[in-house]
Amino acid sequence: MSATVITLNKGRDAHLVRLLEGLARGAPPASCIVVEIGDAAPLPAPPLPVERIPFPRAGLPLAAARNAGRRAARTDTLIFLDVDCIPSAGLVAGLSRAVAEHDGLICCEIGYLPAGAVADGWSEADLGRLGHPHPVRAFPPAGVVTPAPQPGLFWSLAFAVRAATYDRLGGFDETFSGYGAEDTDLAFRAAAAGVPILFLGGPRAYHQHHPGYDPPLQHFRDIVSNAGRFHARHGIWPMDGWLDGFARLGLIAADWREGIVVRRDPTLDEMAAARLPDDRPF
Repeated sequence: MSATVITLNKGRDAHLVRLLEGLARGAPPASCIVVEIGDAAPLPAPPLPVERIPFPRAGLPLAAARNAGRRAARTDTLIFLDVDCIPSAGLVAGLSRAVAEHDGLICCEIGYLPAGAVADGWSEADLGRLGHPHPVRAFPPAGVVTPAPQPGLFWSLAFAVRAATYDRLGGFDETFSGYGAEDTDLAFRAAAAGVPILFLGGPRAYHQHHPGYDPPLQHFRDIVSNAGRFHARHGIWPMDGWLDGFARLGLIAADWREGIVVRRDPTLDEMAAARLPDDRPF
């Protein structure tokens, strides 16, 4: 079963180059589709077939851009990989085998890298030594596929799915605008349709460090809008930790669980204060 890797890029060309390097070190996919949100800068000659899809939209239209990548794919297996991830050599083959055997949304483990961990001449052994596993998501031993404890633990930065299943689910819902909850919505809709969220042990992706914020005030309006949309559909609030953080700052009313009321937008000083130190992997 051949696979297409789909990634989104908006100005993270150095990350993209390393993603492609990682793909070339293992059994490569049939192709890699790069959905370019904004201007596409020239890249070095890629080490495998790459198709760059122009997608000139403002902001981060994640749901719509991922769907555009799927429309360009021509294989039975889709592997979605965020541009800041470096795949291990066995990732494409491992996810492809898992998708052939299991009809679900299949996630792999992520190793979060500290700042400065990836340089020219990087090795997978170094990434494996430096990558921090996520504390909330426990993955099984190599080669084992297990159900996720609950759909909210699905993450879209590295997962695989059968193209036919993705189409049956309708892909990502493009009414989720910009950043936040579009992936959790896909997982909840999949679970309701009998498509499980699965964790694959063994192959990993390594998340390249970039500035992070807690709460992510740079996405304030998107998160508020998408949280309300998710709640209206599923009856629960997603991203509740971030919404609590917004309430503590006085950006939304403290009783936001009764319905989000925006008080004001974050200031530039508040955004700067929310930035995580570079030694925090997540």
